[in-house]
Amino acid sequence: MRIMLDTNVLISASLFSGKVADIVDRISDDYQIVISRIIKEEYMNTVIKKFPKKINIAEDFLREFTYTFADTPKTIKEGAFPSIRDPKDYPILASAIIADVDILITGDKDFSEVQIKSPKIMTLTEFSEKYILC
Repeated sequence: MRIMLDTNVLISASLFSGKVADIVDRISDDYQIVISRIIKEEYMNTVIKKFPKKINIAEDFLREFTYTFADTPKTIKEGAFPSIRDPKDYPILASAIIADVDILITGDKDFSEVQIKSPKIMTLTEFSEKYILC
């Protein structure tokens, strides 16, 4: 199963120890992780802006974390993909669809209203409860 992790999940998993980091570690052991160009850029921009003292940790994480890279189109034709409440999230949704991931894991509530069959959009908790045996 191919799983795309959104920026907020990557931030929590890479910069803070705890439940999110443990679950993402389990996911990476059992599933193929996909990270798109837009998520990678957003991840680094967020770290630089909000956690500048952790830039080295973030860079090391991206270097050591096993994932498949998915490109994000530079331009996305309006209406080509399902609509989403926050237009800034449109490239992430488009990337997940183009990369043909099975599940997009995100904590962003704007994705919860997207009406789409594939990929499934889940929170990390929902994914964990359904797919990770504790």
